[in-house]
Amino acid sequence: MTRELSGPREKCGVVGVSLADRAAARPLYYALYALQHRGQESAGIVTHDGFQQHDHVEMGLVGDAFEESDIEGLAGSVGIGHVRYPTAGSVDTSCAQPFSVSFKSGSLGLSHNGNLVNAGEIRDELAGEGHAFTSDGDTEVIAHDLARNLLEADLVRAVKRTMERIHGSYALTITHDDTVLGVRDPEGNRPLCIGKLDDGYILASESAAIDVLDGELVRDVRPGELVVLDDDGAGFESYQLVQQDQTAHCFFEHVYFARPDSRIDGQLVYDVRRELGRKLWEESGVDSDVVMPVPDSGRAFASGYAEAAQDDGAGVEFAEGLMKNRYVGRTFIMPTQDARERAVRLKLNPIRDVVEGKTVTVIDDSIVRGTTSRQLVELLRDVGAEAVNFRVGAPAIIAPCYMGIDMATREELIAADRSTEEIRDEIGADSLSYLSIDAVAAALDASDVDLCLGCVTGEYPYDIDGEPTDRDVERPNIGAALADD
Repeated sequence: MTRELSGPREKCGVVGVSLADRAAARPLYYALYALQHRGQESAGIVTHDGFQQHDHVEMGLVGDAFEESDIEGLAGSVGIGHVRYPTAGSVDTSCAQPFSVSFKSGSLGLSHNGNLVNAGEIRDELAGEGHAFTSDGDTEVIAHDLARNLLEADLVRAVKRTMERIHGSYALTITHDDTVLGVRDPEGNRPLCIGKLDDGYILASESAAIDVLDGELVRDVRPGELVVLDDDGAGFESYQLVQQDQTAHCFFEHVYFARPDSRIDGQLVYDVRRELGRKLWEESGVDSDVVMPVPDSGRAFASGYAEAAQDDGAGVEFAEGLMKNRYVGRTFIMPTQDARERAVRLKLNPIRDVVEGKTVTVIDDSIVRGTTSRQLVELLRDVGAEAVNFRVGAPAIIAPCYMGIDMATREELIAADRSTEEIRDEIGADSLSYLSIDAVAAALDASDVDLCLGCVTGEYPYDIDGEPTDRDVERPNIGAALADD
């Protein structure tokens, strides 16, 4: 799907490293490049040299945010990094991360992927106690709460106290002086993994960041787990601070957000997408001349779909019938209706020889507003497609995401109040089918009760004001006494 025009935008990417005796800044910089797909608004790095904390945070892409002199000025063998696409807070440097704070017990740097449901309640409480906030993002709320707890408890207990108060999705990499730690929310909604390097360890949102540093994936950080990296890069310690009966892994990580070469919760994303494509054929396959992906995220789905079709004896050919112009950036300006209508053609161009006179099946990962899907169908008909079938590698998105994806509102979601047939009519396709929730769960080798499916069911794994839940959820009582350690 052409996300720049109509789709959900990425969450954030976090990374943290602890090395034996070399500077952490450059490995962090390379790791952020590997996570660039998760956020393009800002990039930042915080390091610690054993005596003081250093930071550099700028708006823009990783390559634009850092000069060589910036990297050289970030001293220390430990540090964290962040790439951001805002889903909570302003789009300016005040909310760019990592967020840094100094207090009586030392210095903190914090990178956050996710979104808190109760950040406002905690902010109000802390502000009433005299904490001064410089941004409207929820990351600063976590940093202030953790700093307060560190005044009264050791590192592990302080993190546990903060986890007992914050409610929502989060994967965190944190520096506390020269110690790097990672925390994953108790439901495991946001991904976070551990990797081993030749001279240290790394925490990252995706294993692709480990690969770029020639590291080895150790495992995923478990839901509710705190991982503390040794400051000499020799190893790490693990503390299971919160244990939940159910998880709430975001299924959309596998459908769209993560890189296909990453492993998340034990599964290669590329393999999951191919399996989703196979199941799409099993549930709603249509015998057509050509099956083609909407680049780039639809490619693995279409490959699996075509393979399953051929296994069944259908004469479906996989073809790249849509070419993507990679030089139309995310800031592409569409000031008029004519420009908006032309935007898809500038972004995606059909190959006439692949399409003309053919029945075509188009595979996309999702349909959000429907605008791009409708324009793609029109483009394919304009170059001579005999029929255009649309298949979607995820269930219909009927509700917004509150967990860190910049998803459209219900009023903007084409599936929020329309049936599949009504959507088919709206986008002009000859047929339209979505993948079922059961198929998604099977492809992920998970029970649907252990997935976050809020955007496709309208029921959420967290206590969100005005929304139903899909499980028993106990929201923290902010202002109540802290639980015993």
